[in-house]
Amino acid sequence: MRILLVEDDESLNESLSFQLEAEGFTVDSCFDGEEACYYGEQNIYDVILLDRMLPHMEGTEILTALRRKGIATPVILLTALGTLSDKITGLDLGADDYLVKPFAIEELLARIRCITRRPNTLSNDKSITVSDITWQMDQDRLTGPSGSCTLSKREASLLETFLRRYNQTLSRSLLLLKVWGPDSDVEDGNLDNYIHFLRRRLKGIGSCLQIKTIRGIGYCLQDESNT
Repeated sequence: MRILLVEDDESLNESLSFQLEAEGFTVDSCFDGEEACYYGEQNIYDVILLDRMLPHMEGTEILTALRRKGIATPVILLTALGTLSDKITGLDLGADDYLVKPFAIEELLARIRCITRRPNTLSNDKSITVSDITWQMDQDRLTGPSGSCTLSKREASLLETFLRRYNQTLSRSLLLLKVWGPDSDVEDGNLDNYIHFLRRRLKGIGSCLQIKTIRGIGYCLQDESNT
């Protein structure tokens, strides 16, 4: 799961990034409003953690700008502004949750789990089950009907992207951004290689799931037993 963390306090940003990455998240960090808008508009994040008081552009302005562009990524506002009116303003502008500083990392993790639950999957903070496979994130292990295997970091990131968007057609550009990040200059051929690796992994564990090529667009994870 890829998270955008927008926090101008360098110490807090570093601390939260470390704790989130220790929980298995991929974290992109930024420190001001203009940078946050650029990253958020890439529409590749599963969650945006957004401070309200930022240089150049206030957090609620960023939230409003993203929602106007049709970016529906769940947003948790992180702020010291904890009055009832502050919370109502943030939620009315399109935030999905509001967490007042200081907060415990355990509460933040619980709120992330809450707003990222997806239909058609059984998931918690340790595993995702789709059709006949289970991806155990804490063990980097993929299990299917006829066995299990471990995945590399890049394979795991690509697989998780497909699992969280099961049965959706994903563009090549989205997959490149999700797995390699917005600042990477990775070539398209690398994506093709990792798609090939994942297809072999799924076949090796006897899964009926297949990554189908959608010509001219990208790829889709589908259950072939239903076709």
